[in-house]
Amino acid sequence: MDFSFYTKENEVRIRIHEKSIKRFKEKVREITNRNKGISMENRIKRLNQITTGWVNYFGLADAKSIMKTLDEWIRRRLRACIWKQWKKIKTKHDNLVKLGVEEQKAWEYANTRKGYWRISNSPILNKTLTNKYFESIGYKSLSQRYLIVHNS
Repeated sequence: MDFSFYTKENEVRIRIHEKSIKRFKEKVREITNRNKGISMENRIKRLNQITTGWVNYFGLADAKSIMKTLDEWIRRRLRACIWKQWKKIKTKHDNLVKLGVEEQKAWEYANTRKGYWRISNSPILNKTLTNKYFESIGYKSLSQRYLIVHNS
């Protein structure tokens, strides 16, 4: 099943079935796997292909909050990939400084012992690797595309 139905205010509506969301997340996990040695450019290109098709297919469904949640989750996975690609402490520090973090904070975060997934949700990466940053490197927001498709 791809869609499921529910009633709201005596009206039958369409939503995305849980299994479809699960399958989508599996595809995204495969692309954003930190152990895959692919460039961020190729990763985002493949992500955009999958997310565009998915949004176009499920554009009829009432899924604004689901799209927003998935979008946040994808960006967090991308942050973890970027953090791992930076590898060395010096590279992490230099890139954080380039993105506008003050010197001392950059050293603090570059030397962290926290894992990739945990650091990907840290305030410092949320401040530096923002939605605008991901837009600038080519990632197209799932929720923005959904609003365009759903409203047309």
